[in-house]
Amino acid sequence: MDFAYVVRQRLEKLGLGQRDLASASEVTESYISQLLGRKKLPPLPNRTDIYDKMSGLLGLPREELARLAALQHRDAIDRTWRGSADARFGSIRELILGKCNRRNQKQMRTLFEKDSFGEMERLITRTLVDVVRDEARAHARDEAWLRTIAEASEQSYAKMRVRLIDLLDNDPTASIGDFTLFIEPLIRLWTFDTEAFVLQVRLASGLGRTFVFGEDVQQKTTTTDPAGLRAFLRDTRLSSGVTAEEMQVLRNASVPSGNAVYYYRILQNLRDPMNFR
Repeated sequence: MDFAYVVRQRLEKLGLGQRDLASASEVTESYISQLLGRKKLPPLPNRTDIYDKMSGLLGLPREELARLAALQHRDAIDRTWRGSADARFGSIRELILGKCNRRNQKQMRTLFEKDSFGEMERLITRTLVDVVRDEARAHARDEAWLRTIAEASEQSYAKMRVRLIDLLDNDPTASIGDFTLFIEPLIRLWTFDTEAFVLQVRLASGLGRTFVFGEDVQQKTTTTDPAGLRAFLRDTRLSSGVTAEEMQVLRNASVPSGNAVYYYRILQNLRDPMNFR
């Protein structure tokens, strides 16, 4: 018994359809269809309010829907941990290059075209997606912010809610192109120093981010997390709501091999109010 089965059975019992659930959840009907058809994983419970909205219509506890979703994610992670989806970027290259500082846009285009979606293009593209994801995570429950992004992207609010869920969940089957609706309005420009391997990103909000990479890009991007950290991330009871900043601290921590609980203790220490006095 999984998330899709429980929801479909409840809809049938109440005499409701997918359109009713989509309307109550403020997402598109096609997204609900994908969820119930098991073509898409249900979103992680700590990153969206969709289960609050669903539970009201279905008459099911929000915690039960969230639990089923978390279990399905854990099973998916177990199946795909060692694999990575092929990057399908489509027109993403032109969007990324269009955001590049004009002074080195020609140089970056040459580098990108030299090796179709090679290490350099992959590194920059995925870093920009991470920047957009961090910005979206900070505003995940801000309806006014999302409506502004939807208007800027000329998309419906419901469609942008679906895109936001995909962005924050980082569904391993999603293509990078799915995130273009957020890259366009959120990234103002970026500049890459090919000698120092430094990427500078300027957000539309005016904030700036700087990333310094090692000389060996392939080695940098293929490093895997310790087994204990992977186990910690799979267990949503331990890792619920972990942020990008917290993940950086956890990756740098010295932890006994294979012990997920140690990561949980580090996370709780980071969140202890005593640390912020």
